[in-house]
Amino acid sequence: MHSESSEGTDSSAGLVDPNDAVPLDEIDRLIIAELTRDGRISVSAVAQNVHISRAHAYARIGRLTSSGVLSRFTAVIDPVKAGLKSSAYVTLKVSQHAWRELREQLRAIPQVEHIALVGGDFDVILLVRAHDNQGLRRVVFDQLQSMPGVLDTQTHLIFEDLDAR
Repeated sequence: MHSESSEGTDSSAGLVDPNDAVPLDEIDRLIIAELTRDGRISVSAVAQNVHISRAHAYARIGRLTSSGVLSRFTAVIDPVKAGLKSSAYVTLKVSQHAWRELREQLRAIPQVEHIALVGGDFDVILLVRAHDNQGLRRVVFDQLQSMPGVLDTQTHLIFEDLDAR
């Protein structure tokens, strides 16, 4: 039986895999660190802190954005101060072919802050934030457990959030 190999298709042949890592140098890493600390920092301040010209900072940030290294600029919210007093990691076991349909349904739930497909004892882990335990209960029991393809859920309450940075 003859099978074709894709070993000959690489970036040198003009084909670039969008999932490939983008090469970053020390300046790129410093810019990323500045933007991670404060997403509202001006380009002039980034340039000053990294010791490059403003034009160079604009060009670097543009390249990092167009290559997908910087995918979005966002605010980090304190969930408790925002009234989201109940948080949990919810793990899901799903049927083998359910992921493609489930991910769009999961994205549509406003209380789901993060979704990850993982390996191990469960298939998906969600970060769910709600105003109170009743809201959290509604998400888990009424929405997640009723989705076709969800075989099992486990809820792990978060007692305290710590910022890792």
